[in-house]
Amino acid sequence: MLLASMKDVIFGYGSHPVLDGVQLELHQGEFVCLTGPNGASKTTMLRLLLGLLKPWSGHIQMATHNEAGRKITYGYVPQQVASFNRGFPSTVLELVRSGRYEKLGLFRRFTQREENIVEACLKQVGMWEHRHAMIGELSGGQKQRICIARTLAQEPDVFVLDEPTAGMDEETRKGFYAMLQHHVTEHGRTVIMITHDMDEVEPYVDRRIQLERGERGGWKCFSTALCNVHFGPGD
Repeated sequence: MLLASMKDVIFGYGSHPVLDGVQLELHQGEFVCLTGPNGASKTTMLRLLLGLLKPWSGHIQMATHNEAGRKITYGYVPQQVASFNRGFPSTVLELVRSGRYEKLGLFRRFTQREENIVEACLKQVGMWEHRHAMIGELSGGQKQRICIARTLAQEPDVFVLDEPTAGMDEETRKGFYAMLQHHVTEHGRTVIMITHDMDEVEPYVDRRIQLERGERGGWKCFSTALCNVHFGPGD
């Protein structure tokens, strides 16, 4: 199933285009990495896909329902999302538990299964031992990890992650990539991730999209490298 597409997209800031003539298709059930040099407008491209920015010209489509008619859920973790101040009134555990509320619905209580999911998500980002800490007391990297854990707890159909492994050590990063791969191969979910660590993550992904500078100065998707392609149901 086609999840998202960009056709002849041009976007910029002021009068200067930073993306020029972008062509892109993303499918349900694949692990895609978006890479390119610093300043290559990778974050801008994600924000366009999510509808947070409007293109100057061209067409962008993002699926809202799957082939069975069920609403597609998106979990987005922007780069450096963790801007909680010191007085933010929540513990790590409370914030990650809140990621389950939409799944539970109105007036439904946490079961042991819900608690197990929250625990697993915190362990996957190496933050379980900090579960009783106040969020405002954590470092920036730790705050980023708990925001990722909260998104994991939501169990979205599509994970959209902007350099999520910043501040993680090598062992934690590889465990994180393996976990995302599991979500794709075993649960048919989709991962769209910006990264600079392509050599490290490549064994886990299905496709790499490289942003390179175009002849007129804007960035374009010049190459799409197939790795270990796996698509979800319906593809």
